[in-house]
Amino acid sequence: MLHPLSMFISQCDRGVNDSSAALYWYRGDCHHQGNIRLPRTPLAEAIAQTLMQQLVADERYRCEGKMFGVLLVEDALGQPWVLKAFSGLLKGKSDVEGWVPLISGRDRSQLGEANCITLEESRTLLLLDDLKHRLLALNNIPERQQYAVLQQEFETRLHILSVCHRQRKQSRDDQRQRLTQILVGETLAQSLEVLNDESRRDGLERRQLKQERDANLLPLRHVIDQANHQIGKLKQQRKTLSQALQAQMQRAYWLTNFLGESRSLHQLMPYGAVPTGTGDCCAPKLLHYAATHQLKPLAMAEFWWGASSANGDKVEGNFYGACRDRCQPLMGFLLSGLSLSRLSVSGLSQHLEPSALDLPIIYEDEWLLVVNKPSGLLSVPGRYRHTQDSVVSRLQCAIANREIFAVHRLDQDTSGLLLLAHDRATYQILSQQFQQRRVHKVYEAILAESIESRQGMIELPLWSDPCDRPKQKVDWQRGKPSATRFQVSDRAPQGCRLEFVPLTGRTHQIRVHAADKSGIGVPILGDRLYGSAAATRLHLHARELTFDHPRRGQRLHLQAATPF
Repeated sequence: MLHPLSMFISQCDRGVNDSSAALYWYRGDCHHQGNIRLPRTPLAEAIAQTLMQQLVADERYRCEGKMFGVLLVEDALGQPWVLKAFSGLLKGKSDVEGWVPLISGRDRSQLGEANCITLEESRTLLLLDDLKHRLLALNNIPERQQYAVLQQEFETRLHILSVCHRQRKQSRDDQRQRLTQILVGETLAQSLEVLNDESRRDGLERRQLKQERDANLLPLRHVIDQANHQIGKLKQQRKTLSQALQAQMQRAYWLTNFLGESRSLHQLMPYGAVPTGTGDCCAPKLLHYAATHQLKPLAMAEFWWGASSANGDKVEGNFYGACRDRCQPLMGFLLSGLSLSRLSVSGLSQHLEPSALDLPIIYEDEWLLVVNKPSGLLSVPGRYRHTQDSVVSRLQCAIANREIFAVHRLDQDTSGLLLLAHDRATYQILSQQFQQRRVHKVYEAILAESIESRQGMIELPLWSDPCDRPKQKVDWQRGKPSATRFQVSDRAPQGCRLEFVPLTGRTHQIRVHAADKSGIGVPILGDRLYGSAAATRLHLHARELTFDHPRRGQRLHLQAATPF
């Protein structure tokens, strides 16, 4: 599994693998050492980019999108090596030559316990397989097909009969009208009674057909209902067994850290359901392998390769950090035992002026903080070394012993209120508020030209064209719904000032809604991306933010004065 560094990068291009050049930190809280960090360095990215070139030549790796990762390690003699891994399975296989294998946990010293767990899992799998075949049999009973065919036949016969009866009724109504014009007295009554008898016969004919239908279908329906009831019971059994199997696998799935400690997933994530695939991502596989083979990690890099992810948040060739739900909760344990001497100095601070670490804090407590982000500053670190300066990286430099989570983002050129969390639980609560649209935001902007409308609602589907990133465009077939309310607050010959209230949170939503001809049709002043470069900055500011405090419960309403 160990690959020489020369396979990925030449000697002259290696540079110095110093944590001070960190582009990103893999972080975790260890009960022994506190906050532990492993960097993603330029050297690690260069190794990963060489791996990408190798992947281009092999079509196997383009069939499905997934995360890949490299870990630069050092052996006991101080020699550098490279480990590489992929998340989950590759073409249905976990063991691929040259790649770090799936963590099984069954090769540890407690073989007796592991074998018992394997036997227990095997029994559960056999029961699940039996349930699967029983469910298939119940779903494929012949009565279902018979019922469907007969039901269609009777529906057709009833339709034909209904058409015939309507025609007869129309004919009888016409006859009644003529008879009332030419007949009177008993003769008229007798003639009308004949027509009424015909109506009654039609009704009887319809009832008889329905009775015939019910006599044929109800027995079949009874059998199908019994089968469906049995299916419901079997599905509940399957659910219970699947949960038991998941728990069994979690108890058998053991990870090892650099202190030599081993823990099962069940022990590491005891609260709530463990997400499917936990432990199968690149970072846990790489770190577990290094720990169990006495290798010292120096730097790590993870990237996406293949088709973009279903929700579009992963793009081929981009670097990403540890995933929040499956990897990040394990990082503290996995990193335990690493030497802090090379990993404790933040590399981001050397790229910033001391005064640049100061950000206007609008609100802060032990759970969250809100800053007034200046225009031109990223909300979170970018992919490349020159795009590491951001609100999050500056705060991480200033608050070295705590993690910072950006709950939402503002465009680099947009100024205003940005909400961040001090811990993962607070981050998740606040994120839910955004997802449930319980956060109220007000933006202020100046348009490049004046408009006639006073107010309105813009509803347009936005789509990110992968061939023209980072621009968004209106696309009625592929776009995601987005809505923004606007109101003009002031007018001037050279433009007008507006308030925007976004009801959804799409990328560049307000900017596209302003500039696109299907929206307002006038770009925001200074928006070089969507058509207005006649200003030194984008005149868009997140002025107000209202949300429920995740711990105290009260509604917070925060404001930051518009700087233009």
